[in-house]
Amino acid sequence: MRLSSMADYAVVTMSAAARHCGFAQVNAAQLAEETGLPVPTVQKLVSKLTAAGLLRSTRGVGGGLKLARPAAAISLADIIEAVEGPIALTPCVEQGRHDCGLEGTCSVRPHWGLVNDTMRGALAGVPLTQLAEVVG
Repeated sequence: MRLSSMADYAVVTMSAAARHCGFAQVNAAQLAEETGLPVPTVQKLVSKLTAAGLLRSTRGVGGGLKLARPAAAISLADIIEAVEGPIALTPCVEQGRHDCGLEGTCSVRPHWGLVNDTMRGALAGVPLTQLAEVVG
């Protein structure tokens, strides 16, 4: 399993935002500068992260971005799902998907839900506070 570049960049962006937690609000351009990501990419991510309820955006003078809830209450799973949608290693566990040639005879299909839940649980166990720590 490999994260998309956008999911990876979302984690980097949220980690940078978390380091501002409790201080002044930050804007997309500042996050782009801090992370080395292009401004348009950060703006796109900010839009998705705000829609998912992970960031809060305030317009106007003194406005900007801040975490919508404490960093300890935001997990790696939350961030990935904000960009990628629900965590699912195989499409056959998604409701309404019937595009697998083995669907009628697959003995593993009933177990993929457990695998997906386990993977999501592992990612949910990594809080943004841990990701935002500066290691040096």
